[in-house]
Amino acid sequence: MFQPINEASEIIYLNVEHVSPSPYQPRTVFERQSLEELADSIRVYGVMQPITVRHINNSVYELVAGERRLRASVLAGLNSIPAIVVHISDRDSALLALIENIQRENLNFFDEAEGLKSLGDVYGFTQEEIARKIGKNQSTVANKLRILRLPREVRRIILDNDLTERHARALLKLPAHDGDIMHRVLTKIVMDNLNVKDTERLIERAIETTRMDNAKDLTASENRQRVKAYFKDLRMFKNTIEQAVGFMQNVGLSTEYDIDEREDGCFISITVSY
Repeated sequence: MFQPINEASEIIYLNVEHVSPSPYQPRTVFERQSLEELADSIRVYGVMQPITVRHINNSVYELVAGERRLRASVLAGLNSIPAIVVHISDRDSALLALIENIQRENLNFFDEAEGLKSLGDVYGFTQEEIARKIGKNQSTVANKLRILRLPREVRRIILDNDLTERHARALLKLPAHDGDIMHRVLTKIVMDNLNVKDTERLIERAIETTRMDNAKDLTASENRQRVKAYFKDLRMFKNTIEQAVGFMQNVGLSTEYDIDEREDGCFISITVSY
């Protein structure tokens, strides 16, 4: 496991062109305005906190933590940046990148969930291990991973409209196979600016409406099947009667029949003349 960085760690200055981005960075969105503001500060005061890197080969270093500072330094026109070199594995580099972003509390919850997922998928961390290392409960980690079940288009709408993680978890109650209902509900949430409690009520109503519609569709389908079965049985019944009448007519009996269909049943009368 990596050692905590302390004040005694040596600070060196690296050419910004020699620092490659971290492949384990969980953040996928960097707000331009925020980076510009940080760049303005760096132009005036410099980089107040060194970035953290690890040595790859020759003069190449890989960023471990501090991507916003690196990006803003490039925007500010700096050629070099203060850095602390640590000796850690790929696994620990991924974990450190995630922890840094979580501790800063401005990582969007979908990126955080993707970062947690990668720790499990790529580096073999269990949910219990992840929870312990980032200081959260295992159930919290499990809930965060669940929101990745939402389609990417739904995630984008949630982020674009500043909806919360609780909004996202509420949407998980909707049928995963029914994209239309999820988009209808999501549109209603956004248009009416619904809070989480009102969102949950809306979703419960949508689920109940869907359940009733499905029940109606099932009843209609069952009724159609019953009607088909009835006419099939009726055709078979008529065929049987017609065969019997035909047999009697063939042996010289004058035979007539009549079938009377009523609501309470089907009645048949046969007249035979000798």
